[in-house]
Amino acid sequence: MRGIVRLNLGFFAEGGEKTEKATPRKKQKARDEGQVAQSQEINTAFTFIGVFAVLKITAGWIYQRMFEIFSFGFGMIGDMDAVFSPEYSGRVITFFFERALWAAAPIMLSAMLIGVISNIIQVGWKVTPKAMWPKFSKINPISGFKRMFSPQILVTLLKSVAKFAIIVTVIYSALRDELNSLPNLARMELFEAISWLGDLIVNLGLNVGGWFIFVAAADYAFTRFRHTRGLRMTKQEVKDEFKQAEGNPQIKGRIISKMREVSMRRMMQEVPHADVIITNPTHYAVALAYDRDSGRAPLVTAKGADYVARRIKEIAGQSGVEIVENRELARALYAAVDIGKEIPPEMYQAVAEILAFVYRLKKMA
Repeated sequence: MRGIVRLNLGFFAEGGEKTEKATPRKKQKARDEGQVAQSQEINTAFTFIGVFAVLKITAGWIYQRMFEIFSFGFGMIGDMDAVFSPEYSGRVITFFFERALWAAAPIMLSAMLIGVISNIIQVGWKVTPKAMWPKFSKINPISGFKRMFSPQILVTLLKSVAKFAIIVTVIYSALRDELNSLPNLARMELFEAISWLGDLIVNLGLNVGGWFIFVAAADYAFTRFRHTRGLRMTKQEVKDEFKQAEGNPQIKGRIISKMREVSMRRMMQEVPHADVIITNPTHYAVALAYDRDSGRAPLVTAKGADYVARRIKEIAGQSGVEIVENRELARALYAAVDIGKEIPPEMYQAVAEILAFVYRLKKMA
C-alpha cells in the first residue's frame, strides 16, 4: 500500500516563517533603536491646522509688526547715505532681523510645539540617541534600488496623490464661493484687501488641514500594521529570547538543585540541637526546639517527608535527640508550620505534654 506523506516545507526554510507576535522585549528593543509606528502625515495634518489657527488668532498682531518694518523701511528712503554708512548699517540690519523674527515667532513656536506634541501622542516620550546615528545602509545603491520598487513607494505615491487632490479640491471650492467677491478687491482699501486675502488663505489652510486628518488616520493605521508585521518573530526566535530572558533551563535547574542542597544541609545541621523529633512514624518527621528563657513558643527547626524524614531520624538517633511518635501532631506540624516559625497556639497543649515527657526522660537519665 502506498501512503501520501505531506511535508511542511516551512521547516526547511532558514529561520522559519515569522508567524509569532513580537514579545515585549523585542518591542522594547525596537523602541530603543527608534523603530516605532510613527506617521509623518499626523504631524503634517496637526501642524497645518495648528499653524493656521495661530495665524488666524495672531493675524492682527503680526500685521502690526510687519507694518512697523515697512514704515521704518520707507522712512529711510530719503536718507540712504546714512543707511549705508558703516556705523549705521549694522543697526538697521539688526532692527529688521529682530522685527522679522519677532513677527514670525508665533508661527515658528507653534509649529515646533505642535510637532513635538504630535510625536508624543503617537509614540510617547522617549529619547533615542541611537536613532540619530547615521546608517550607511540607507545610502547603499542596491538597497535604494530595492526601495524604489517596494510597496512603501506605492503607498507614498497614493498619499501624495490624495494630498494633491485634497489641496486642489479645497482651493477650487473656496475660490468658487469667493469668485463674486474678487472684482470688489480692486475697490478695497489696502488694509481691508489684506485682511480679506488673509482670511481667505487662513480658511483655506484650516480646510486643507481638516481634510488631511483623514489621510493621516489612514496612514497611521497602515504604519502601525506595517510596524507590527515587521516585528513578527519565528518560533525559534521566541524560544531563544525566552532562554535569554529566563536563563537556560538546564542551568536554572542546576542552580535550584544546588540551592535545595544547601538548604537541606543547613536544615540537617539544626537537627542535633532540637529537643524532640515528632514522627508519623514512617512518612513525616518534625524537629522542635524550645528555649524556656526566650519566652517564645517552640520552633520548627527541621521537617521532611519520606527520605528526608528518615534522614532526620538517623541524625537524631546519632545525636541522642528523643524521637516521639504522634501521627496527628506530626502531620499537623508538617502541614501548618514552616521551618524557623513558632508553633500555633492550638498546638501548645500537645507539644507541651511531649516536651514535659522528654524532659522527664532526660532527668531520669
